[in-house]
Amino acid sequence: MTDHLKILMQYLLPKHLVSRLAGKLAALESGPLPQWLIKRFIHHYQVDMSEALYEQAAHYKSFNEFFTRPLKADARPLNNDNNTLAMPVDGAISQVAPIIQGRIIQAKGHDYSARTLLGGDKALASPFMDGDFATIYLAPKDYHRIHMPLDGVLKTMIYVPGELFSVNPLTASRVPGLFARNERVVCIFDTQAGPMAMVLVGATIVASIETVWAGTITPPPGKQIQRWDYTSDSAPRLAKGQEMGRFKLGSTVVCLFTPGQVNLAEHLLPGTRTRMGEEFGTINVFPV
Repeated sequence: MTDHLKILMQYLLPKHLVSRLAGKLAALESGPLPQWLIKRFIHHYQVDMSEALYEQAAHYKSFNEFFTRPLKADARPLNNDNNTLAMPVDGAISQVAPIIQGRIIQAKGHDYSARTLLGGDKALASPFMDGDFATIYLAPKDYHRIHMPLDGVLKTMIYVPGELFSVNPLTASRVPGLFARNERVVCIFDTQAGPMAMVLVGATIVASIETVWAGTITPPPGKQIQRWDYTSDSAPRLAKGQEMGRFKLGSTVVCLFTPGQVNLAEHLLPGTRTRMGEEFGTINVFPV
């Protein structure tokens, strides 16, 4: 199948229906089908099960339980330097660059609005104008739990309904505004480096997106933007390296930082493989 036809099929495919049906299948816990799916997936994608807390496929009751499998305690050492950002996920860098006049690079020839990505609220998006961003793609074989790059206090969470295009590199290079048109969960944290946005982007066949404080966010009960603002008393507080969410099937994370607060690591170029816990960048320390 040609690349053009692959993209055309995504426009024609009933992506939400297919994804929700896939979600029901992935949640099955009885019969031989879940075990067959898990074993076929491990073989096809050459998943390294030696890193998993439970290495045997038979341990997992459903495909979802396998896909969101925890790792052994020493599988992802955390960079504990106080002024270093920790990589939030296993995956591959899609883009790392400055946000220029509110625009985020998606791929060569494509960019999109940071404000649209964050749900359209001008005041919410304003701190990130001319800041920095990183987009990280999680392939099917990757570890699919998402962790905090640094300590943070959750201030706002937004569910933004949208499309469910694939988020693989081919689609990112061909579908305009991909990450700002797909379904997504936006999380805004207060941190020692100022406000930080972590955007969990849905995709075709992604059964759901979860956070540790609210459980399943997608699929939602409605098709409107939903917003939760947290007070100082109710706000979840998460430590650097702590799990903050997970994908049931693969997708993408977009991290946004405010101007001048961080220096994202220079070795992070498009295609660079990432491992959760490694150096993501450094926090700028200003004289008092």
